[in-house]
Amino acid sequence: MTSEIQSQRHELKRQIALGYQLFAELGWGDLGDGHISGRDPADPNTLWLLDANTPFKHASESKLVRLNSDGEVVEGEGATNWPAFYIHYPILVRRSDINSVAHTHTPFGTPFAAEARKFDAITQESCIFIDDHEVFDDEEVQVQDTDCGFRIADSLDRNRGLILRNHGLLSVGKSPKESVVWFIMMERVAEAHLRARKPQPISHNAALYAKADLATDGQVEHAFTNLVAHHLS
Repeated sequence: MTSEIQSQRHELKRQIALGYQLFAELGWGDLGDGHISGRDPADPNTLWLLDANTPFKHASESKLVRLNSDGEVVEGEGATNWPAFYIHYPILVRRSDINSVAHTHTPFGTPFAAEARKFDAITQESCIFIDDHEVFDDEEVQVQDTDCGFRIADSLDRNRGLILRNHGLLSVGKSPKESVVWFIMMERVAEAHLRARKPQPISHNAALYAKADLATDGQVEHAFTNLVAHHLS
């Protein structure tokens, strides 16, 4: 493995661990119900996840495990989070343009998902997901195999976000920090939808104008840096 690939792997694992820690600081995943993945740069057919028995708060690079296409641990010490594998692996197979998936159960995302509807452009953050999210309208909330995972991947299609009916939110990104930032944004959008009493959506064109400025690599970097500084420093 070249030093460049080693550096990329280290950065990938660092971002995954920070993502889990952020979720913990935000009060999410206290039942172990969630996961953040990263496609390995040396072997793209494998992915990194947190050991199934490690609480989000204690996530670190050393607590991550690398899984092969059968869900077996091929690097690291720990157990496979099977629901995570069943969801994340098919998405990474379908989407060569992304390298990370994020999902957990949240106070607003999960109840919003029970309504089985899409976001409207009612806040600045919601504009990021206009024409860029879908609903997985399926009753299989207990994902027990990759067959369901591939249905989720097909429903996600080329979008950055997915609302899993009666289950919660899911986001993807080119990196773990990107999938985590989009996930946190999605939760804030879900909160706005459930709290706003009489929201007035902005026009589609206005939403796309805002999205062009908000959905950038620079904004992701800015948001992730601030989230880490605010919650983990």
